[in-house]
Parts: sequence; C-alpha cells; structure tokens
Amino acid sequence: MGRLILNADDFGLTAGVNRAVAELHRAGALTSATLMARASATDEAIAIARSTPTLGVGCHVVLVDGEPVLSPTRDIPHLAGPVDGRFRSSSLLSFIHRLYRDPWARYWPSQSIFAREIEAETAAQIALLQSRGVALTHIDTHKHVHMFPAVLRPVLRAARAAGIRAVRNPFEPAWSRRATLHAPWLRRAEVSLLRLWEPAFRRILAEEGFVTTDGALGVLATGTLDAATLAALLSNLPAGTWELVTHPSYNDADLALAHTRLLASREIERAALAAFHWGDGIERIDFSQLGSG
Repeated sequence: MGRLILNADDFGLTAGVNRAVAELHRAGALTSATLMARASATDEAIAIARSTPTLGVGCHVVLVDGEPVLSPTRDIPHLAGPVDGRFRSSSLLSFIHRLYRDPWARYWPSQSIFAREIEAETAAQIALLQSRGVALTHIDTHKHVHMFPAVLRPVLRAARAAGIRAVRNPFEPAWSRRATLHAPWLRRAEVSLLRLWEPAFRRILAEEGFVTTDGALGVLATGTLDAATLAALLSNLPAGTWELVTHPSYNDADLALAHTRLLASREIERAALAAFHWGDGIERIDFSQLGSG
C-alpha cells in the first residue's frame, strides 16, 4: 500500500486559499499545507494552523515572486530590489539565470553571496512562523527552486538550524508523468528536463541527513489538476511514500489580485480534492511521519 502526503501549497496567500485548506483537511482530503511567512492572509493561516494540530504545516520558503521578511536593501540586496521591496525574480527561469550568472554560484555555490542571502532569508521565514507558535514539519520552496544545488544547501542549513529535517522531493517520477493526462507538451518537457538535478538532490540530502519522499505527484499537473487527472494519479499509486502537490483555493477577488498564474485552476483542484472518494487503499500521512511505518 502506498503512503501519501496530501499537501496544499501557498497557505496564507489569500483568505480563499486558507478556507480551502481548512475545509479539505476536515474532509480528509489534505493532510499537510505549506505556509507563506509573508503573504496577505498569513496571520489567518497561522491562526488556522495553531488551532488545527492534526494538519501538518511546513514553511513554503519564498525566494522568487513574493515579498521577503528581511530588508531588501540591508540584508538581501541580490535577492530583492529596493524599489518595490519584492524579490528581483518573478519566475523560476529568471531566478536561475540570476543565480548561475554568478561564477561563485556555479563553481563554489556554498561560498556565493546568493547562498548567504538565501540562507538568511530562509532562516528568517522559518523563524517568523516558529515565533508565532507554528510547529513546522518540513520545508519546501515556491516554484521548487530548492531542486538546484546552489539553493538546496543554504536552504537545508537554515532548516537544520531551526530543528527541521524533512524537505519536499520536487521531482516527479516517470509513472506519475505518464498518468498525468492533459499537461501541455512544453510543461511536460520542462518537468522531464529538470529531473537531471535529481541525483545531486538525493546525494545532498543524504549528506545533510534530511528525509524526503520517493517523489512528488502533481508537479506536472500544476494548472491542469482536475478530477480525471487526480483519479488517474491515485489509481496508479505504487508502494512507497509520495507527496501530492496541490494548489486549492476559492477563486475570489483576493486571488485575482494575488501574484499568481493559477486562477481558475485552483478552484478546479479544490473541487476535485473535495469530490474524490478517499477509500482505505492509501495511507494518508504528513511529513512528521516520514521514516515511520
């Protein structure tokens, strides 16, 4: 029997996201969520997390397309800009281009200025949530930027210093990619290409002593995760421990104002998760249970 972590990303982004997370957890359709430390509805998400001890809550570390916790001018000038106070990169591609344009990041990643700023900002986001009474089970990153070694090591250093030893495995297995029905061909090519970094990811986690899953489902289906795709993924779930990555929400006015490319698809994901028949064939866990069973 497969073990499955049902995780919702972007907890705290809007009130509609928070409502969907709370409702789906009560219905047994979510076991976990990753919380943004600096978003419009973070305070409400923290209150939900503290009052819902059965929900595993991780830190959704944001280093791109968002606002930092630290000062852009004083603490992280290479990551964030002084004009609008947001991170300089708005997409995964632009972030990686900026990161690896620095030769230190390419050849001595642990010594680069980006590594120091990434570690500091990650530590600040984790500390903010922990100081508010959130018991964090794990970490992941917005747009999965920790799949790259130059980001992964400083993120893990910050997590370990805060007592966290579990992290998302952002790489989607071949069986899950085959079961994803309607993903655009370009998205499919991107997800397949990014798997080139998986061996380094697994090696670094072993060296640093972190635990993770066998892979992430739903990464390819981001933006197209409907009821049929969800059923296809879960009906093919093999033995092992997996994470289903989801982005459910109510599509309200706040979501329309948020910096997100996922609008109507979040409502579709919420409906698909709510309608799915959760039988006894899949053991549903959260990240705090990795390594058990």
